[in-house]
Amino acid sequence: LAAETGTGQSLTEGSRHAEVNVVGTTRMLDALVRHESMPKRIVLTSSRAVYGEGAWKDLKTGEVSYPGQRTKDQLEHKEWDFKGLKCLPFDAEITEPRPTSVYGVTKLAQEYILKAWANSFGVPTAILRLQNVYGPGQAVSNPYTGIVTLFAQLARANLSIPVYEDGLIFRDFVYIEDVAHVVCRACDSAHSSLLCDVGLGKSISIYDLAHIIAGIYGAPAPQINGAYRNGDVRHASCRVERARSALDWTANWSVEHGVRELCRWIDSRA
Repeated sequence: LAAETGTGQSLTEGSRHAEVNVVGTTRMLDALVRHESMPKRIVLTSSRAVYGEGAWKDLKTGEVSYPGQRTKDQLEHKEWDFKGLKCLPFDAEITEPRPTSVYGVTKLAQEYILKAWANSFGVPTAILRLQNVYGPGQAVSNPYTGIVTLFAQLARANLSIPVYEDGLIFRDFVYIEDVAHVVCRACDSAHSSLLCDVGLGKSISIYDLAHIIAGIYGAPAPQINGAYRNGDVRHASCRVERARSALDWTANWSVEHGVRELCRWIDSRA
């Protein structure tokens, strides 16, 4: 669970992300060997960032391709989507990992390092690629790691929430309690090697999320500002069938319910 997070942040603080996420992982594994203390299982909370923009389907031919990272030129010209293509939900069994941020690269490196080490020493592993996790206890001071908390603080201050691009960035938000449950399930799993996606299983636009939060506080309507952040992907959602079947797990918290609970927690800290 310990990691440096933040896709945008990692573009300018790559050394810190690599030191913590990659070297930190190898140091832990080296220590286990040095002290002859093999764990019964290792569970890694990886990230949807390993997919980058993921796979997209041609609306005319049905062909699936990987368009890769949106360029600076595309973003400056407000070409938010890849023309003629539709984004597909991430699926660990078929979607190729192609990270577009330094953070995503370090999380994928964690996966590869852990797999190589665990296979050599016969240690069972479970890798959970988490979507956007939110909920009480989340850092409220870092805008890179919690868009829900950032929006809540703006609305709470009766400010209009600024929404990037055209507002139609989509994300799969999964509540922290559901994530805690799936991590516990993975710890107790009998699978020798498990890789699956963890999310609500459906996405919501950032504009709609901002409207929900603004409504909770009676704040002014969100405003689409056309700004963008380098390294951000356009859409992110996932298929959760693997987690359901392998771990007998289902996300129970809707976005509306979870966001209200987070807002109550933020209010209680004021």
